[in-house]
Amino acid sequence: MSHVPDDPESPGLRGVELRLGYHGKQVVDGASIRLTAGAVTALVGPNGSGKSTLLRALARLHRPDGGTILLPDDTSALSLSPKDFARRVTLLAQSRPTPSGVSVRDVVGYGRHPYRSRWRGGDPKGAQVIAHAMEVTGVTTMANRGVDELSGGELQRVWLATCLAQDTGVLLLDEPTTFLDLRYQVEILDLVRDLADEHGTAVGVVLHDLNQAAAVADQVALLDNGRIRATGSPSEVFTSEALTETYGIRIDVSIDPETHQLTTQPVGRHTQRGRAPA
Repeated sequence: MSHVPDDPESPGLRGVELRLGYHGKQVVDGASIRLTAGAVTALVGPNGSGKSTLLRALARLHRPDGGTILLPDDTSALSLSPKDFARRVTLLAQSRPTPSGVSVRDVVGYGRHPYRSRWRGGDPKGAQVIAHAMEVTGVTTMANRGVDELSGGELQRVWLATCLAQDTGVLLLDEPTTFLDLRYQVEILDLVRDLADEHGTAVGVVLHDLNQAAAVADQVALLDNGRIRATGSPSEVFTSEALTETYGIRIDVSIDPETHQLTTQPVGRHTQRGRAPA
């Protein structure tokens, strides 16, 4: 697994002391977070903790009430035109409308919109980038199929390919494994890890599953009631005490002695049922 680069000026994105709210109600208060090149940062926390709102703010879909969003050269992300920002940051949202009668290749091509002129010209690299995005995500063989014919896992791959075709250094993903079966969850997270390790992408991802976050992320930000309670490596942040207090339920944390993988286990009244005796 990649480690977080030490260079504070590496390509990425920073949110500094962000305050975010809806209709006068504050949802996120004083959150600071850094996404760095070649690293995956997972945002985790209970429902309503502000993690998706924070991610949307980094994508400029939620204007901050306070604080700022900075690119590596300390340029304010809010000062860029929509097209210029879209050449640097892309978001895979929780859900997108599925177009009817449109091929996979054409949907992936939507990612090239920041590079095209008004009349769809001026993008000489477009075909090559689209082909590469489809290859990386494994959707090349379905290029001519209609996206409305695809399974949920296949469609999620297509949307990820669309984000890759946008060819940015920062990729934001909001719960990309939701509603996917186990196989597609694993495949999507493997792709996320590949993007950081092999392409140097700065990835920020909202995840509900703490074990998935521990497996895929270099850094995690644990949110609690609109504040970032802790940031650091999964082993630093995912302690039984911190998780139990944040989620309001006992959560045990262990390290597998063979794989050295950190595992979390919420403990309910029937958690012990079905376990083999020690």
